[in-house]
Amino acid sequence: MGKEIERKFLLKNDSWRQLGEGVLYRQGYIPTQGVTVRVRVAGNQGYLTIKGKTVNYSRAEFEYPIPLADAQEMLDTLCVRPLIEKTRYKINYNGLVWEVDEFAGENQGLILAEVELTDAAQEIEIPDWIGEEVSGDRRYYNSYLVQQPYSKW
Repeated sequence: MGKEIERKFLLKNDSWRQLGEGVLYRQGYIPTQGVTVRVRVAGNQGYLTIKGKTVNYSRAEFEYPIPLADAQEMLDTLCVRPLIEKTRYKINYNGLVWEVDEFAGENQGLILAEVELTDAAQEIEIPDWIGEEVSGDRRYYNSYLVQQPYSKW
């Protein structure tokens, strides 16, 4: 079984911008109950991801590459609106990869950083451009941002 253990943070400054190059992401969510089903296009690759409920920063996660055309069709016909549009920057820092998401569309203005861990209790060194932790705040889940976009907060 796949498992995702991650923590999310707001950013306190723009000094991260020179540390990585961005890739455009477009993703949507297929309506379900109890699990999250996400369709994503990252660059030129499609993905289908199924995630369980989050408990202590951790949840079951299953992600599979799918043909780009299938992902585009699913985004256009099956997913709730608005779609999540963002540019993701991957930044290596002290042995971990931090993913900084700069949102566009109805979530423009929101920038989040997340880091995936091997254990929920893993200690991490926080970069100086990281601000408040929002790991437990569901408003910052991408699946929530579809229902309540940042521009409407």
